[in-house]
Amino acid sequence: MRTLVVSDLHLGAHRRTDVLRREGPLAALCDALPDVDRLVILGDALELRQGPMRDVLAIARPVFERLAGALGSTGELVLVTGNHDHHLVSPWLADRALHRPDEPLGLERRLDATEVDAVPALAALRDAAAATTFSVAFPGVWLREDVYAMHGHYLDRLITLPTFERIATGAMRHVVGPVPEGRGAARAEHFEAALQPIYAWMHAVAQSPAGAWSSGTQTTSANTWKTLAGRRNGRRSLRDVLMARAFPLAVGGLNRAQLGPFKADISGEELRRAGLRAIGEVVWRLGIESEHVVFGHTHRAGPLPEDDEHEWRVPGTGTRLHNSGSWVDEPIFAAGDHRSPYWGGRAIVVDDSGPPRLQRLVDDLG
Repeated sequence: MRTLVVSDLHLGAHRRTDVLRREGPLAALCDALPDVDRLVILGDALELRQGPMRDVLAIARPVFERLAGALGSTGELVLVTGNHDHHLVSPWLADRALHRPDEPLGLERRLDATEVDAVPALAALRDAAAATTFSVAFPGVWLREDVYAMHGHYLDRLITLPTFERIATGAMRHVVGPVPEGRGAARAEHFEAALQPIYAWMHAVAQSPAGAWSSGTQTTSANTWKTLAGRRNGRRSLRDVLMARAFPLAVGGLNRAQLGPFKADISGEELRRAGLRAIGEVVWRLGIESEHVVFGHTHRAGPLPEDDEHEWRVPGTGTRLHNSGSWVDEPIFAAGDHRSPYWGGRAIVVDDSGPPRLQRLVDDLG
C-alpha cells in the first residue's frame, strides 16, 4: 500500500496562508493522489484557533471533496488531529474519560462510525469525503510495521524554546505533574493532561463571537522572533536592541520559576535542533518501537540533502525522523524562497518497503 502523508494544512487560516485554498496547490496535490492508495492528513488539517468552526468547515468541505474525489472509491483518507484542530477529538476524549477511564489510548486508536457521528465537525468532514473511505486515528497511526506517524505536538511539553504553548505547559506541569522519563515510561495521557486544557481555552476564545483576539490576528510572536533572531532588514531600533538584551534575562526568569528548561537561542538552526531533540524525546518516552517516525507540527520539512542525518535520529534507538512540512505560505520563515525547508507543498511517500521519501509537490504556491 502506497501512502502519501501531508500535514499542517491549516484550512481556514485567518490571513489566507492556507495554500490549499488556492487552485494551483490543490490541483497539484490532487494530481498526486491517483498514484497512492491512502492519504494521511497528519494533524492541523483545520485552523480552529483563528475563527468560528462554521467558517472553517465552509472552507474545508470543498477541499476534502476534491481530495476524496481524486483518491476514488478504492482509496482511503485518514485524518489525524493535531493541536490546532484538537477540538475535533475533544468530545470523543471526554466520552472515553467518562465511560472508559481505565482504557489507555495507546499509540493508535481508530474512531468507529458511531464515534464519528457523535462529533458534528468530524461527521461533516466524513460526508465531504464520501467519495472515498474516511477514518480518524488518534494520537497517531501505524503506516507500516516499521513506520509510525503522529502530528508531533506532544513535543511542546519538552522543547527548550520558550514558545507560548511551552510556557503554558510548564505552568501546567505544576498541576498535572511532569512527563515520566525513561524509555516507554510515558503514555499519551501524560501529554494530553497538560495540553488539553490549553487547547480547549484557545479554541473557546476563537469560537466566541465577542472575542476580539485570536491567534490569527496576532503578529507579535513573528515580529519578536525576527527581532531576536536578527532577521529584520535595515537598522535595528533602540527598542529592538533592548529587547534582544533583555531576552536572555527573561528566559533565565522562566527557568528560575521552574517553567522550563528553556534556552535563549532561537536561531533558525536551534529551531530545527530543538524540535528534533524534543520529538526524539517523545518517541523515547512513549516507547515507540519503530524504525521510522513521521511527524509534522514544526512546518520544517526534512531531512533535506543538506541536513545532518545524525540530527534526524533518536538517540539510543536510532529511529529515523521524517517531517512532512506544511501546506502553509510561511512569509516569515520561508521568505519567498522555494528552497527553504519551510516552503509549503511537500509530502512524504511511504511505499511497501524502503524508507519514507520526502517529495516537493508544489513549486508555485500561487
